[in-house]
Amino acid sequence: MIKNLHNGAASIGFDSPLYFESCASIVSQKEGDGPLGNLFDMICKDPMFGCDTWESAESTLQKEVATLAMNRCSLTPEDVQLMFAGDLLAQTAATSFGSAGIGIPFYGLYGACSTMGESLSLGSLALTAGFGSRVLCTTSSHFASAEKEFRFPLGYGNQRPFSATWTVTGSGACILNTAPPGENSPLRSSGGCAAITGLTAGRVMDYGLKDSMNMGGCMAPAACDTITRNFADFGRTPSDYDAVFTGDLGVIGKKILLDLLGEQNIDLSPIHQDCGILIYDNETQDTHAGGSGCGCSATVLAAYILPKVVSGEWKRILFVPTGALLSKVSFNEGDSIPGIAHAVVIEHVEV
Repeated sequence: MIKNLHNGAASIGFDSPLYFESCASIVSQKEGDGPLGNLFDMICKDPMFGCDTWESAESTLQKEVATLAMNRCSLTPEDVQLMFAGDLLAQTAATSFGSAGIGIPFYGLYGACSTMGESLSLGSLALTAGFGSRVLCTTSSHFASAEKEFRFPLGYGNQRPFSATWTVTGSGACILNTAPPGENSPLRSSGGCAAITGLTAGRVMDYGLKDSMNMGGCMAPAACDTITRNFADFGRTPSDYDAVFTGDLGVIGKKILLDLLGEQNIDLSPIHQDCGILIYDNETQDTHAGGSGCGCSATVLAAYILPKVVSGEWKRILFVPTGALLSKVSFNEGDSIPGIAHAVVIEHVEV
């Protein structure tokens, strides 16, 4: 059993790291046409993924990425003790159907677009508590299934305001292990590997915003709260991180976050990046404020962030997926949209 070291009010440090053994990312053509297109493991030109419905397409997407992550390290479902996964749909339908047949004991999660941070956090805690040596963490989202769930059917042709983000069609998966990855792992280099060394649990933050087309504004306060508590709990400043990645604040949420942090005399601008801004080329792809969805931060983590940590280009980063906790019921009843953000500390570890 790994010892957990409680830091401050909401953070936990691990005296032994939790290692990334494998990862995988699958996206649709729009994401493949973006700046990170050559980094994803698979790009599917068919957004239906060979299925009859958008929801089935997302389930297939999540099942395929989980299988790919295991195959990259020659693992079978019997080698993985637990699966923590989620999506944006009601009753996490894409994940429930996607996990069926894989055969791994399963916990379904919902943290909106912050779900990859929640999955990695709970997976890490399960491993440190001794409940197995290996867990699978995965999330997915699909543009069409999310539009159908939260906004309008695609055939409606509604106009999107410039504050709106574009839900990423994609899925990312990571396998965590209590032991360092083997020589055949895609996440091991001659210099080392990537590992989780700590986390900060998010708090639900509600500033009373009600605009579902400006989720960056709804989520930015939660990102600010989690980042500042991570710094306070671990006694760190921005200079202790090579980069801080938020999940999908987009261009508007990013500005609000930096302004909120500036009010606390924290200048994050030199090292802050947002997965929703990274995944699309806003000049040519017309996504307005950027990308969003559970699959946004998950695919960027697997395809872009982890390889740079493994190589040692980044020694320590803070991964902060962000989520807007609305439902179609709460929104239609006029409720505000709370936000949440979970932070995971990922470091380059020599092995």
